[in-house]
Amino acid sequence: MTEQRIDLGLTSTSTAGGGCGDGCGCGHGAAASAPAVRADAATTDVIRVEGMTCAHCVRAVTEELNALDGVEVVDVELRVGDASLVRIAGTADDDALTAAIDEAGYTRVR
Repeated sequence: MTEQRIDLGLTSTSTAGGGCGDGCGCGHGAAASAPAVRADAATTDVIRVEGMTCAHCVRAVTEELNALDGVEVVDVELRVGDASLVRIAGTADDDALTAAIDEAGYTRVR
């Protein structure tokens, strides 16, 4: 049997590559990257967030979270077909983190 490969036309949603892919739906093409979480941060929370699909989404959530007192570093891992993972290093209050995600227009999954 011969192996057959079909190009599905998928676009990477990696924040390192940046930019929205065709079919993203947000209408933005801006690239975004997030720094890695530092080991010396007070705590690191991992929050699942629905609705994030592209670099614009990453930037919106990252900006809202970085505006909070106590947030040192934000790192977002986009996940196709699932809630994205947002890692927040620092001492910010959990309710404030949730409010910032809501303000950015996305939903925290509990």
